[in-house]
This record gives sequence, C-alpha cells and structure tokens, in this order.
Amino acid sequence: MHQFYAPDIEQTSFLPEEESLHCTKVLRLTDGTAISISDGKGTRFVANIVHAHPKQTLVKIVKHVHEPRNETRLTHIAIAPTKSKDRMEWFVEKATEIGIDIITPVFCHFSERKSISAERLEKVAIAAMKQSQRAYLPIINASLSLHELLKQTTEKQRFIAHCYEEERTLLQNVYKPDSSAIVLIGPEGDFTHEEIAEALQHGFLPVSLGNNRLRTETAGIVACHTMQLRRN
Repeated sequence: MHQFYAPDIEQTSFLPEEESLHCTKVLRLTDGTAISISDGKGTRFVANIVHAHPKQTLVKIVKHVHEPRNETRLTHIAIAPTKSKDRMEWFVEKATEIGIDIITPVFCHFSERKSISAERLEKVAIAAMKQSQRAYLPIINASLSLHELLKQTTEKQRFIAHCYEEERTLLQNVYKPDSSAIVLIGPEGDFTHEEIAEALQHGFLPVSLGNNRLRTETAGIVACHTMQLRRN
C-alpha cells in the first residue's frame, strides 16, 4: 500500500497538492484505491481515494492508528554540512530511515559549506519517511553556529565525536536509551581544539565511533544507527 504525507489530513480530508500530483500522475492511482497516510506526528491513516485529482485528491479515512513515543528519549544529530549537498541529503535520507528524531545542520570553523536549505532537507526527509513507513517526520532545524547550538542544547546526554588522539569512550558503551541524547558530528577537517573545549564546558562527553576515520555523513549514520540499535 502506497504511503503519503499529509500533516493536516484529519482537518481537510485532502492530500496536499504535491502528494496529489504524485498520486495521480506518477502512481496513476484511481478512485477507490486504498492508501496509507502519515501526518508525520505519529498517526497513520488507512483511507480510500474518493476523487483522484492532481491538485487536490479527496480521500475518506477508514481507520487510524497512533504510534506513541516517549518524548524524553529523542535522538538528535547535530552535523556539519558536507561540501557536497548530495552527501548531506544522503545522510538525512538514511538517518530518517534508521529512526533519527532531530537533525540540526551546524557550522564549525572548518565547515566547507556555509549555507544549506532546510526546506530541501525536509523534502528529503519526507520522502524517506514515506519509503520507510515511519509515523514520525524528523524535525529538521534551521542551521546555526556551533556556539549557538551549545548554548541551546537541552538533551540529557551530550556527546561530541572527534578524531583527535585524546581520551574518548565508544558511543555504544556510554549512550543510554532511557533519556534524550545529542551527538555532534564535525566537518571533514574535524572540530578545532577550541570547539571541543567549549563543548566540554557545556557538558559534552568526547566519544569515538570506532577505529576507522569516517566521512562526516558516514559518522552521522554510525552515530544514529548506534543509538537506534540500543533503543530497540
């Protein structure tokens, strides 16, 4: 059953225009077809198409199921945007499929990209949410500097992954799935010593993601997958 994203489906009973176009012109679904709809906020709906239209497809909801989650256990990856926007989009796609809750692009001293489209990343996340049949759409925060992020961090568990030969603990050995967590992932040039020191002052614990030196987007996926495995 094809899944669509409609955040206001309970109020409108219509698929958004972009989803309606995909439904009718790409998938060529017709009246009477059963579909699945997620509002991105934890509820999945089973519905039948009443009137297939490329701008506003009308549906009738048959049933819905809400998937509860513990808001005190959310996982958050704050990651330096990669030089290639394709690699950043790949990270968002795969992290969404794995189960990340929050993503924040964060600019560091060695960041190779100084601007990024949160709107584009959200579209990538929506597509990945539908493909992986998730009930929740990850929050894609607006980008900000590392300094600003550190001041705003509220997660109970705070980790910074870097590659310096300093004392670090494997993330899998210190992350606990019973409370919220954020992992900082730096750019290809890594964090500066000053950035690491500032993070430590804000309660971040230095962690390792393994013996191999990873690309930024790969490190983000490893951190996400490590936490998700512990949560499951």
